[in-house]
Amino acid sequence: MPVELNCQDTGGEGVPLVVIHGLFGSADNWRSHVKAWEASRRVIAVDLRNHGRSPHAEGMGYEAMARDVIELLDRLGIPRAHLLGHSMGGKVVISLARLAPERAASLIVGDIAPLAYGHDHDTVFAGLRRLEEGRPANRREADDLLGEHVKERAVRLFLATNLERAEEGGLQLRLGLDEIQDDYETIMGPPAGEGVFSGPTLVLRGARSPYVTDAMLPALKAVLPEAEVVTLDAGHWLHAEQPEAFRESVEAFLAQRVAG
Repeated sequence: MPVELNCQDTGGEGVPLVVIHGLFGSADNWRSHVKAWEASRRVIAVDLRNHGRSPHAEGMGYEAMARDVIELLDRLGIPRAHLLGHSMGGKVVISLARLAPERAASLIVGDIAPLAYGHDHDTVFAGLRRLEEGRPANRREADDLLGEHVKERAVRLFLATNLERAEEGGLQLRLGLDEIQDDYETIMGPPAGEGVFSGPTLVLRGARSPYVTDAMLPALKAVLPEAEVVTLDAGHWLHAEQPEAFRESVEAFLAQRVAG
């Protein structure tokens, strides 16, 4: 059964741009981009299940998450949208486009290929579990707890966006961590659906990221044959590392390649 997702909707006319975060992210991470894009189009930033302010639910399969987004589009009365997804969110939008191509006006995929990946989040899960156990009183304590397992400060700051004030005091995670960890194998797997999406597609990859290498491009093109691949001077979090270049690439794609 689809989950009723939380979203941030700027309102406006025309075909909207739907923005979908990656693993451990949320719509909040995209505020600066949404603010820039809303000047020219309606933008809807989504919290996937077990993330942000959306409900927690068992199962992180890509078909289920794509159906959640389709249900949201139905609820908002949106027949078609430009779909932007980063990392896990990129696999969600690829899945949606394969399952319901009539709903996708275009795809913008941030640094992910339609492939299975290896496991590389063990330290992140350990750090988040330490946060759960430690129940930090403030963000400094939270950073210290995370730092026992996660050494990269930028990653700790990103993970800390999932903290919220608990009713009984202190900070708590708003992630559905049990549900995410239980289905982590599925998250790291390929997107759902079969066949190709032959509509307009932009793939933005980071030059210093291992997620979309040259060796992966044939597999990517087999699923997204119309993909224009643009490489930014960044790692995996290219929208945070190179925000202006990322925004400009998206805006140029929507303006030049896509009607609506």
